[in-house]
Parts: sequence; structure tokens; C-alpha cells
Amino acid sequence: MRRLFASLRARAALAATLVVAVALVVAGVAVVAVLRGNLVDRAGLESEVAARTVAGSQPALNGRFGSLDLPEDESHLVQVVDSAGKVLAAGDELHGRGPVTNFSPAPKGTAPPHSSDDDDDDHDSTPARGKVGTDVDHRTLAVRVGDETQDYSFAAVQGTTYDGRTYTVYAGTSLKDEQATLDQVTRAMLIGLPCLLLVVAGVTWLATRKALRPVEGIRAEMAEITASGDLSRRVPQPDSHDEIARLAATTNETLTALERSVERQHRFVADASHELRSPIASLRTQLEVAVAHSELLDVEDVLQDVIRLQHLAADLLLLARLDAGERPKGARVDLAALVHEELAERAATDRITPDLAISGTPLDVHGNSGQLRRVLGNLLDNAERHARSTVGVELRAEGADVVLTVTDDGPGVPEADRERIFERFVRLDEARTRDDGGAGLGLAIARDVVQRHGGTLSVDQAPTGGAAFQARLPRAT
Repeated sequence: MRRLFASLRARAALAATLVVAVALVVAGVAVVAVLRGNLVDRAGLESEVAARTVAGSQPALNGRFGSLDLPEDESHLVQVVDSAGKVLAAGDELHGRGPVTNFSPAPKGTAPPHSSDDDDDDHDSTPARGKVGTDVDHRTLAVRVGDETQDYSFAAVQGTTYDGRTYTVYAGTSLKDEQATLDQVTRAMLIGLPCLLLVVAGVTWLATRKALRPVEGIRAEMAEITASGDLSRRVPQPDSHDEIARLAATTNETLTALERSVERQHRFVADASHELRSPIASLRTQLEVAVAHSELLDVEDVLQDVIRLQHLAADLLLLARLDAGERPKGARVDLAALVHEELAERAATDRITPDLAISGTPLDVHGNSGQLRRVLGNLLDNAERHARSTVGVELRAEGADVVLTVTDDGPGVPEADRERIFERFVRLDEARTRDDGGAGLGLAIARDVVQRHGGTLSVDQAPTGGAAFQARLPRAT
């Protein structure tokens, strides 16, 4: 059973069928109840008309009950009973039988000549002489007529003869035809309900199948993409503008981002392997030479290669953490203090002492102080690598941002390369050598860190003609 309703189509069809079934059952019960009430009311009205007709006839008012013209068929029963419970007259179906019922009996005693609503309470329900009462009492009773028992809707009406004798006329209308009508309606509903439910289930199944056909296409294509590993493929996108079309569009966007990420990862691995191969090969060569000729070992070169490998490994580890989605902690960082500390630590090794300018307060941001220090260090390393004689550092508050700008008076960055230099392992022609240009990861790391902090990093031309790298970070509030 669980496997039978495992598909969404089956569950949707079942749910729709159950909802419609409940609605139809409730509606059917309501319709039958209303129809029954209307039919019973109509039969009661017929009984009331018959009872008033008999009670107000001249033979009845004159007390000549044997002369009454009463119905003779079993569909309509009439019986006249006095206040003592004696049957005064009855139709053929009730002839020779005692009172068929005793509800709403005629008051005992003799009505006064001029009984009215203003008389004593004892005579409030007694019609005046030669009158028929305005009240009527309805009951549904089971009466045995012939060989079967039927339900009748009875109406009781009281009257008073001219000589003051009270009597009650009981008139009943058979509910057999009404019950037959109800049975016919009920049978029609019971026959039509399963057919209608089958139609609802079938239509829901087909409609759901048609609606979910694009989803199945998306699933099948995703399964093939997973099996083949070809991320260049895309799932079919329907022409409709519904949720499924948006699902397909989002899936394709995800595949595009995944493809780019995988390609970027492949390039990263290839470039990292290439960058690592050279210093490792150089280090191995020098060590092999040292094994054979220890006097030829250049310790300084070996140390530089080891330092280069250490820096490269640290850069690759940081990039891996950033690619894994590592987010900076929300600690409050004073950029002014951070800049002062970084410049003080670099003072002994910097080729050019940077000119510092700080303006505006506060200059705090939310983030990781170590990563932000890495951004400033990478920008300063890049500036000193290309500067002729001047490096500038400016920190200022600008609206809701804190802007850090590092400039140099070097050759600058051509406009066509101002985005490319932020790609990993990219070194421009003038800085191709590893001694001058590093591994090409510094600016890529700087931009990734700034973006993880909700900011931007861009490059433009400095007033001195060199490059101006501008990091814009949201200011802490």
C-alpha cells in the first residue's frame, strides 16, 4: 500500500478524491434533509387543509357527523373524535377502529355561546360555537392500513358545533410517495457518487501527470548529469511561467555556478601544482647537489625556497577556507589601529616607507582582524613591488563605509587588466618572474577576504600615475 501511494500523482489523486467525496457526502446529506423537510411540510399542509375542510363543513358544525364526506383512499386518512375520545366519523380505511391517535384532544365540556379570546383562560383553546379553531397540531405517525404500516403526516384541528359540543378532526396524508422520492434521490446519489469520484480521480491523475512531466524531465536529466559528470549539460526548461519553470531555471543556474566552481577548482589545482613544482624541484636539485658536493650548497637560496613554499602553502590554505564558505567573525575591528600596527611591524623590512593619512571617525568595521591585516599586507606588498619611490596609505570614513586606499607611483595597471589581476595565479607581463611577481595569489586573496566582509576591492589610476587599490568596507554601527 505504501508503494502504491509513493508517487505524488497517486497521493494527489487520492487527496482530491477524498476531499470531493467528503464534500459530496455532506452536500448529499444536506440535500436529502432539506428535501425530506419540504416533502413532510407539503404533506402536513395537505393534512391541515383536509382537516380544516372537514372541521368547517356544515354537517360537522351542525353535529351531523354521519353525513360527512370523507376521503376513501389509503393515501388520506380522516377521523373525527369528540372530547370523550369517541370516534364520531372515520374514512373507509379507519372505519370501525378506535381513535388513531389522541394528541391535541378536544376540550371537555360545553363551549359558551360567545367564546372568544377575551374569555377566561379555561376557554382560551375552545373554539366558539359554530367555529373552527385557529390552532393546528402536526405529528408524524405510523399507522397500520391493510397489511402494511405506513408513515402519515397528521394535522389536528378542533371545532365546536352550534350546540356547543367540541370535536377534533385528525387528517393524515401518507408519506409513502415522499419516501419513494427520497429513496430515488438517495439511490441516484449512491450510484452517481462512485462514478463522479472515479472521474475526479482520473482527471486529477492525468492533470497531475501532465503538470509533473517537466519535473520528471528535470529529474531524468539531473540523473544523467550525475552519472556522466558533464556539468555543461542543462535541464529542460518549460515555456510556462509557473513554479516548475522557475525550478528549472534555478536548477540551471545552480549547474552553471557548479560548473564554474569545478572549473575554477581545476584551474586552481593545476596552477597550484605548477607553482609548487618549481620551488620543490629547485629545492630538491640543491639538496641533491649538496649531498654530492656539500661545499656547493647555497643555504640562502634554500632558505628562500622554503620561505616561498611556506607562504604559498599558507595562501593556498586560506583560499581553501574561503572557498569552503568560511565567514569572518563579527568582532569589532578598529582599522586605524590595525593600519598603525601593520605599518609599524613592516617598518624594518619595507623598501619604501608608506605615507599614511587617516581622517574621519569612527573607523571600525565588523570582521576578522587577522584576515583584514592580510588584505593590507598584500596590498602593501604589491605596491612596494611596483613603486618607484612612493607608497601611500589613506584611511577615511565615507558615508556608511570605511575606505582604505593603497597607492604607488609605479607603471599602474592597464584598464583592460584591472579585473584580471584579481584572478588567482595571474601575473601581468611586467611581473612575470617569480622573484618579482610572487605566485599571483595576493590580490585574489585580498578581494576574496574583502568580499567575505561585505565590501569591495577595485583598482584605478592613482594621482601619481601608478595604481590605486581601494577597499570599501561597511562601517560598524
